[in-house]
Amino acid sequence: MSTFLFNEIIFGPVKSRRLGTSLGINLLPTKRKYCNFNCVYCECGANINIGKIVLPSFSEFSMALENKLSEMKSNNSELNSITFAGNGEPTIHPDFSKIIDFTIQSRNNFFPNAKVSVLSNATMINKPEIVDALKKVDMNILKLDSAIEHTVININRPFGQYSVENTVNLLKQFSGDFILQTMFLEGTVNKVHFNNMTDKELSAWLKIVETLRPKQVMIYTIARDTPEKDLRKASHDELENIKIKIEKLGINVQVSE
Repeated sequence: MSTFLFNEIIFGPVKSRRLGTSLGINLLPTKRKYCNFNCVYCECGANINIGKIVLPSFSEFSMALENKLSEMKSNNSELNSITFAGNGEPTIHPDFSKIIDFTIQSRNNFFPNAKVSVLSNATMINKPEIVDALKKVDMNILKLDSAIEHTVININRPFGQYSVENTVNLLKQFSGDFILQTMFLEGTVNKVHFNNMTDKELSAWLKIVETLRPKQVMIYTIARDTPEKDLRKASHDELENIKIKIEKLGINVQVSE
C-alpha cells in the first residue's frame, strides 16, 4: 500500500482528527522516514537504512516557522495547534528543547490561543531535557500501543531494547499531565498475528491507564495507507467498548475512527 512523507519542515495547516486546524512541524528528513520505531501502521512507511540523515537546522526551522505564522496571521487564518509529528520521532532532533522554547515564544506572538502539541512514541523520555521540554507544551501526546511487551515488539517494531515497564515508570514523571495515545488494530505480519483489543490485552492496558491516570486518553485506529497490508482497523463498536472502559476509570477519552 502507498504511504507518504512530509516534504517540508512546515506543512499545512491541515484538518486533524484529534487537533483541529493543525500546522505540522517536521524536524526530520523530508525524503525519508527517521524513527526509532518501525510501526506496521505508520503512514510514513517503513524505515530505510540507506543514505545520510539530514535534519533541518534550528535556524532553518525558526525561519520557516516565523514566516508561516506571519503569513497566516496576515491572512486571518485559523490555527488550533502547532503540531510536532512529521516523518518519524520528533524528539530525536538534537535541538528539540531549544525548538520547543522558540515555538512557544512564536505561538505567543502570533496565535496565543493555539496549542503546541507533540506526538511522540515516548522513547526519549529517559532524557531530562526532553521531559522538561514536553512539560512545557500544551498537548504532550505519548504513545503506548500495548501493555504486553511482545505485542509492542510486533506492532511498533522498536530498534534496540524496549521495556513496557521502564516506559511506564518514565511516564510517571509527568504526574498525569500528559495525553496517552493508543492505536488499536489487528493484523498479521511475517506470519505473526497480533490483536491489542483482546480481553487479555485490554485488561493489562487498562491497569496501566489507571496507574498513570493521564489527563486524557486518545484512542484511534488506521485511517490512511500503511506499509503492511494485512492489517484490520478497529471497528466503531470495538472503539466504543474501549471508550466505555476508560470512562469507568473517570478519565477523559477522545475517539478517532
